[in-house]
Amino acid sequence: MKAIILAAGRGERMRPLTDSCPKPLLKVKGIPLIEYHIKNLVSAGIKHIVINHAWLGQKLVDYLGCGEKYSAKISYSEEPVALETAGGVIKALPLLAEQDDDVFVVINGDIYCDYNFQKLPKLLPHHNAHLMLVTNPEHNLQGDFQLEAGMLRNPYNAKQATYTFSGIALYRKNFFKQYIKTLNEENSEQHKVQPLAPMLRAGADARKISASVIVSAWTDVGTPERLAKLNRD
Repeated sequence: MKAIILAAGRGERMRPLTDSCPKPLLKVKGIPLIEYHIKNLVSAGIKHIVINHAWLGQKLVDYLGCGEKYSAKISYSEEPVALETAGGVIKALPLLAEQDDDVFVVINGDIYCDYNFQKLPKLLPHHNAHLMLVTNPEHNLQGDFQLEAGMLRNPYNAKQATYTFSGIALYRKNFFKQYIKTLNEENSEQHKVQPLAPMLRAGADARKISASVIVSAWTDVGTPERLAKLNRD
């Protein structure tokens, strides 16, 4: 199995910290956020890692290199501008999967999480994705999704608990392929800005996405205050 760590965003809310440093290289206890992900993946035997980048991307390449120091193989998917989550994955698909049913891991590079990737669930043949959810943090108390019999649901029952998408998920290539025309043309759909949220909403309505709640230390490092709190704690 391969993995992609999403690292292309500008990190506007983290300014001025991200004016000269890509967000995934911001440090928690002296270690860049992205390095925690790489080490956790390698510990679970996932050693082929793709990293997409745009803003200050060369700094990521210079710091991480080819992955040798982590006992990993790191490939890069360069974006002229950040293509958002789905757009970035689509552009990187040739590095991630060959067959439509190939499964890979996607991780947001700007989260902190100690999830054990050895516990990744098996993606059932009739599911195109599996999302890892967490209990709602203070900054997202309304949550993103509900969970019903192991399946992702868009919120529909006010009495049912909601959860927040952790930024960690399993996907089949086919989940993204349905949104593109070709992966070979330079100016094709793979180079367009494309958000992930509408795709997840549609997949949940189609009952094609499973989900589970993880119990791990997790923070969406979306503001300088959250980063400072992580370093204090």
